[in-house]
Amino acid sequence: MRNLLLFAILIHLLVACNNEKDLYRSLLEEGEQYPGGAASTDDFSMNAFGHAAPNLTGGKDMDFVTGNAFFKRNWVTAPSSTEDLDGLGPLFNARSCSSCHEFDGKGAPPTIADEEPVDLLFRLSVPGNSEIDWETLPEPSYGGQFNHLGIVDVPSEGKVKVTYTEEVVTYPDGKTASLRRPNYQFYDLNYGEFSSGTMISPRLASHLIGLGLLEAIPEDDLKKLEDIDDKDQDGISGKINYVWDVESKRNVVGRFGWKANQPSVRQQVAAAFLGDIGITSSIFPSETCTAPQKDCEDAFKDNEPELKESILNRVTLYSQTLAVPMRRSFSSDSILEGKQLFNQIGCNSCHNPSFTTGAHPNLPEFENQKIFPYTDLLVHDMGEGLADNRPDGLANGKEWRTAPLWGIGLSETVNGHTFLLHDGRARNVEEAILWHGGEAEKAKNQFSQLTATDRKNVIDFVNSL
Repeated sequence: MRNLLLFAILIHLLVACNNEKDLYRSLLEEGEQYPGGAASTDDFSMNAFGHAAPNLTGGKDMDFVTGNAFFKRNWVTAPSSTEDLDGLGPLFNARSCSSCHEFDGKGAPPTIADEEPVDLLFRLSVPGNSEIDWETLPEPSYGGQFNHLGIVDVPSEGKVKVTYTEEVVTYPDGKTASLRRPNYQFYDLNYGEFSSGTMISPRLASHLIGLGLLEAIPEDDLKKLEDIDDKDQDGISGKINYVWDVESKRNVVGRFGWKANQPSVRQQVAAAFLGDIGITSSIFPSETCTAPQKDCEDAFKDNEPELKESILNRVTLYSQTLAVPMRRSFSSDSILEGKQLFNQIGCNSCHNPSFTTGAHPNLPEFENQKIFPYTDLLVHDMGEGLADNRPDGLANGKEWRTAPLWGIGLSETVNGHTFLLHDGRARNVEEAILWHGGEAEKAKNQFSQLTATDRKNVIDFVNSL
């Protein structure tokens, strides 16, 4: 009798185990190990973010190589013997694109006392003159971006120091985590004090993989995900941030930047050349010197854009066609359990797992690709804790674009750190989740209610993306 009982228990355990494995297998999606579709690669080394999409055709692979060279090169002050690489400044934050996007990856905030931010920049604005509550203007003396560097004879705008205050969070099971709240001190200002009511928003450099694929997501698919008035009453009310396309001179869907404030990779690249390196282009042909910055005005003498159109085109193509690394351990039981929990607690309501791409204006190779970026490209209210209180387009001071999660688990390998969120305050995925509020408050709370093992499985799943 005893043996029969033991046998029955064993059979029950085996059946339960097999049922559990069948459940996990049912969570597997066709093609999810290739998050960039045919634009996926299998390099998981320090160079994981730096490869061209393997499905490029024609001469695009050569344009990728030359774009990469210009992306990495240090720009110099004009005039110089190398005309293609001059035009730095007069005021700037970096001398090259790769200064902030090392190995095409994420930037890091300062990690030691008195370290000057390089990968972390600061948007500046003041309220607009109209009754439109989201309209802003550049800060009168410092413009729309704080530049902590200047060329010879042009004083930089000043310096900024970043410090943190630790805040302990206690889970229902008694375990704790520590969150750090950033504090910013601007000093040695060379053009007077900031205007009263100046809004300051820190922005950390993001990794660059899969940008062209995000451009190819059909606008109609994003509209289907919008629920501005929360008609389904699930607490999620994401919206598209419609922004100004400089070249087409019309409002279009914003897809890039922390508040989805740029409509295309090309405009994002041109904006970075101007704001970060101080180089004008056909899209942004004027320097941003303000009235008090006389030395800046005197130093800029070019009537033509400093960035050649051919270089802008190549750096744009390079940025569009960086491949997406394949998934790691995507089919293991613990990762699939983490995936199930990720969906169960509602993280996928904003981090939409997949899309099928549509037409792309210059990359037909990216059309009709099943991709898994884990974003909806919409802006969502993330609560007071993450608010910068600075509107950007239609995004208000609490709203941020859902950051794509693909490649997130390789950041430590590529860049040696795991800092996340718009200002790098989160030191890892767990802290990033715990900072979520607003529309994500419910999902954050449900994450906190999980067992320690289940929380780890969710984190491990995110890091497998």
